[in-house]
Amino acid sequence: MYQFPFVYHRTVRFQDTDAAGVVYFANVLSMCHEAYEAGLVAAGVKLQEFFSGNPVAIPIVHANVDFLRPMFCGEQYAIHLTPTVVTDTKFQLSYTLFPIDDSLANRPTLDKPSAQATTVHVCIDRQSRRRAPLPRAIGQWLQEKHEKQAAKDKG
Repeated sequence: MYQFPFVYHRTVRFQDTDAAGVVYFANVLSMCHEAYEAGLVAAGVKLQEFFSGNPVAIPIVHANVDFLRPMFCGEQYAIHLTPTVVTDTKFQLSYTLFPIDDSLANRPTLDKPSAQATTVHVCIDRQSRRRAPLPRAIGQWLQEKHEKQAAKDKG
């Protein structure tokens, strides 16, 4: 069953780091985008159709990252992804990157994230480049998150 937040595991690779030996700032967003793609797949979205066989595109119109602790090559992270509907044409993804601690049986240290990021996505018609309603697959993904959150808030 699909859960929110969706959790994606990622090991920092040498290619992710800069000359100082820490993750290069832009690569944190790449890791987050990997988590986004994995979340779509886990929700049953076929990526090839979603990204290329669709009459709409969903570009990222805003992105930000807060770096809270350095991230080094070889470290493992649990990236928690939580989507939120903003409008019928826009959604936001929130990411929190938690280091996985070997001493905690490979569980993330949820009290000390290394980074937090946000991306805002807007759906547009590929031809006209004007805003368009979110595709059904994204709408279902976001609705499922909303229903699970509402049930959690009640319980």
